[in-house]
Amino acid sequence: MSGGSQAGRQQGILSGVLVVFVLLALAATAIVLGMYLRFQDSMLNLPDTETVYTIAPGTSLNQLAHDLDRRGIIAHPRLFILLGRELNVARHLKAGEYTLVQGMTPRSLLETVVEGKVLQYRLTLVEGRTFREVMQNLEAHPAIRQTLAGLDDGEVMNRLGHPGIHPEGRFLPDTYHFPRGTTDLEFLARAYTAMTTVLEREWKQREAGLPLASPEEALILASIVEKETGLAAERARIAGVFIRRLQKGMKLQTDPTVIYGLGKAYDGNLRKRDLLKDTPYNTYTRDGLPPTPIAMPGLDAIRAALHPADGDDLYFVAMGDGSHYFSGTLQEHNLAVQKFQLGRTDIRLPAQETRP
Repeated sequence: MSGGSQAGRQQGILSGVLVVFVLLALAATAIVLGMYLRFQDSMLNLPDTETVYTIAPGTSLNQLAHDLDRRGIIAHPRLFILLGRELNVARHLKAGEYTLVQGMTPRSLLETVVEGKVLQYRLTLVEGRTFREVMQNLEAHPAIRQTLAGLDDGEVMNRLGHPGIHPEGRFLPDTYHFPRGTTDLEFLARAYTAMTTVLEREWKQREAGLPLASPEEALILASIVEKETGLAAERARIAGVFIRRLQKGMKLQTDPTVIYGLGKAYDGNLRKRDLLKDTPYNTYTRDGLPPTPIAMPGLDAIRAALHPADGDDLYFVAMGDGSHYFSGTLQEHNLAVQKFQLGRTDIRLPAQETRP
């Protein structure tokens, strides 16, 4: 009986120890589970309101976790790895730059990386700028990867897949957003497609009877309108002047085309001899439209060219305040030139009609 009693006591002790171990294990599990649940929705430890964090191509979940730990952004890399496995993101991490902001959690960080919500940079192509200025802007942007350095215009267009097309005016002015590492070629391709899409759409909706044979001619006229005025209220009226001159077989006689034709020889002062110097872009010496656009027209200028204002205006002259005086006769135009360009104060002109 004593042997059996001793064995029973030992069995009881072992059962008690086992219960203690089980309870300790359950307690430890509960503690770890609590830590894990708190961790995944805890705020990242960020030194600034916004922190730019870069994930290199090929980075694994383990590498990401330990790098975040090394930088002090998270405190428990093993829990981060566990969360990543639970969310099944290990094979879906996307490289790039990410903006980590105050209030972000390990869970939201992983979701952001999986969705590829990389930091976006921006570059604005401004209406009226030339292709040369566009290329300078691309070269100066720190987030754009340069692949076209040293290439001339023709080689750039070849790379874009549009050989033989002049680049001027072919890229839509707009604000473009893109991630770091976007190439200059990718940026140009996007802006080229945007302009093509806009031009095709607007051409289909053009006014009937315009003396424009193609969307390309509309683009050329729009570029002239863009360079002639920065006032939205004047665009359609100036387009109307040029449309009527084309219809009547009159030369366009617009200074911006002459300036474009002078190229680097233009020093900021347009002289009479420049107006007489024949180039393909001199609309004082040549009939019709110049051979290509002279700048990038915006959407409003394109619409003005395709929906010109009605009227009898055939001339306009700058009044010195950014606006223009419009005339229907050469006699009135010459008086306006004397008043606004030559400073004659004794000249009285009819009140200028305003048109939308």
